[in-house]
Amino acid sequence: MNSMNIKSKTIQELGELCQEIRHEILRVVSKNGGHLSSTLGATELIVAMHKVFDSKKDPFIFDVSHQSYAHKLLTQRWKAFDTLRQFNGLSGYTKPNESEDDYFVAGHSSTSISLGVGAAKAIALKGEQKERIPVVVIGDGSMTAGMVYEALNELGDRKYPMVIILNDNEMSISKPIGAISRMLSSAMAGPFYQRFKKNIENFVDNFGEGAHYMAKKMEESLKLITPGIMFEEMGIDYIGPVDGHNLKSLIEILQIAKNLGKPVIVHAQTLKGKGYQIAEGKEEKWHGVGPFDLDSGDASKKSSTKSATQIYSEALLHLAKHNDKIVGATAAMPSGTGLSELIEAYPNRFWDVAIAEQHAVTSMSALAKEGFKPFCTIYSTFLQRGYDQIIHDTCIMDLPVVFALDRAGIVGEDGETHQGAFDISFLRVIPNMTLFAPRDEKSFHQAMAFAAEFMHPCSLRYPRGSFMPMDLPESQPFKLAISQLLRSNDSDILFIGYGNGVGRAYETAKLMEQEVSILDLRFVKPLDEAMLKTLASKHKKWFIFSDSSKIGGVGSALLEFLSHEKIQDVALMSFEYGDSFITHGNTKKVEESLGLLPQQLAKKVLELI
Repeated sequence: MNSMNIKSKTIQELGELCQEIRHEILRVVSKNGGHLSSTLGATELIVAMHKVFDSKKDPFIFDVSHQSYAHKLLTQRWKAFDTLRQFNGLSGYTKPNESEDDYFVAGHSSTSISLGVGAAKAIALKGEQKERIPVVVIGDGSMTAGMVYEALNELGDRKYPMVIILNDNEMSISKPIGAISRMLSSAMAGPFYQRFKKNIENFVDNFGEGAHYMAKKMEESLKLITPGIMFEEMGIDYIGPVDGHNLKSLIEILQIAKNLGKPVIVHAQTLKGKGYQIAEGKEEKWHGVGPFDLDSGDASKKSSTKSATQIYSEALLHLAKHNDKIVGATAAMPSGTGLSELIEAYPNRFWDVAIAEQHAVTSMSALAKEGFKPFCTIYSTFLQRGYDQIIHDTCIMDLPVVFALDRAGIVGEDGETHQGAFDISFLRVIPNMTLFAPRDEKSFHQAMAFAAEFMHPCSLRYPRGSFMPMDLPESQPFKLAISQLLRSNDSDILFIGYGNGVGRAYETAKLMEQEVSILDLRFVKPLDEAMLKTLASKHKKWFIFSDSSKIGGVGSALLEFLSHEKIQDVALMSFEYGDSFITHGNTKKVEESLGLLPQQLAKKVLELI
């Protein structure tokens, strides 16, 4: 299959192709896991795009791009689709070094229209506007982020030719208004209306501002009963809503939009999970899935071990029950972050603020100013989007916001855009920020209790899935800048673990032929300087275990400490992530490729000593 042979297919043949695509997506995702409901719903949209446009020259830009599986299948990747999200296989997102038909990497939301504006500017500068036009597919969820409106604001002013397909699989329009709107949209998309509009514009040019005013009012009176008035007011033409599963209509409307020579939004309504009845509708659990049984929809394997996210949810719920000042927010990830239970139990104190990390951070800072204790619960990789707000709105005023960072470390199949590698590095440099991490379930509850009482900005990180198991002394309550020495002996070797890295240190130590001391660092800012000085006098070989970037990470913090204290006889080796983006795939295979499995680390330690 490829995009070129679509041009000659009939509507019936394209409909059959859509069914083949859905069948292939379901077959592979049920086996490999991946995004499902949105990408099934976008199938007709993507087939229509390839019928009308050319991905070899027209920039095809997908927002988040988890909905681009049909695009992958249509662009010479059908045979490789079995490797979706597998180590050394196809990415679950668009990836230009995977295919020339993928214009941009897109794993975080709400970047597409800005990319489209940039592409349109380049096309104009190159004088290629007759040959190329950016085509953007954006889901309605991504429209909740402010970056989208920054881009629309400039696009409406500059009027670059661009087609934006709004894949609406959440919004609903009441039946009577919807029927009228669909009728008007069909008419307004047609060539007669567009010619009529242009002729009227030319006609009123001869009659001054009064005629312009009257013509504008007449047009506005029609648009008031369509949902596109906001876009039209920004200077962007609007067509819709249209049936996102009606290929004939989609192709006709996209062809019209292509020929308009200006920015236009095509509002297409689709059904999540289309073609797989079990997933059809709005259930969040079908957005992204692990392997599952196609017939029943049941997960292929269920972990019996409690995840770190579950532990966080339980701990926060316990704290919220006993302290009505505790509040919290997440950015469009209530289920993924465990905040769903809190929102259900305390809907006036916990909020899903949509895909708006900047807003989440700043609004929680104001709540902290008013005497509340906010828990801002965001994936490590997504907190990058709120960095200025952490500095400007939280830390400068030293406000007691807790940043709970889920998915810290390698997250597996989602790859480069989602790996939680950088939070220690980018948070550690901020004044007034305190950083700590639990190593297991009990220490997590203790860390949460500490965070609830701590009256300054702080961040705790925890992994996707479960903590690494270990048989070590029981965790003690958290105290600021106090570590816990878990194993002490006369060995020259000290393993220092941070967060889930303690489990990795323990597993590595088990494979060693000689005894090693193990320290649970707990706080990477501020450090337990007294403990570190004592250990430096005894242990001269330090090995650092942390699921984080090496540059600016835990090892860097300890080297800074050794340098400041003029301790020169300690050799330090960090087993954190190197200076490169980490690929997608099964977490164990990714860790193996990085040399981070315990057996690999034990071998490295033995070689180094």
